[in-house]
Amino acid sequence: MKHTINVNENRAMVLLKDKMYVHDASLLRDDLLTVIDQGVTKITIDLSALSYIDSSGLGTLVTINKRTKEKNGRLVLTGAQGLPSELLKRTRLDRVFTIE
Repeated sequence: MKHTINVNENRAMVLLKDKMYVHDASLLRDDLLTVIDQGVTKITIDLSALSYIDSSGLGTLVTINKRTKEKNGRLVLTGAQGLPSELLKRTRLDRVFTIE
């Protein structure tokens, strides 16, 4: 998986590409926790170019959602389609996340 994080003041836009597996999820989690610790409270993650996400990837999204809420921030997921969208619905995480 490839990911890019663009930070502008207290906002971050994250683009995920290809497939997210255990190793990728760990790297993304570490990068986003660092960004949050630097004061970013509003994170948007674009899933439109993500074709697969495993349970560790979903766990990373849950962790980031929890951490942003602890900082009085917000995580928004956008562009979910295909398998990632289906997994969010099947696991009922579509009720946990703000999805646009």
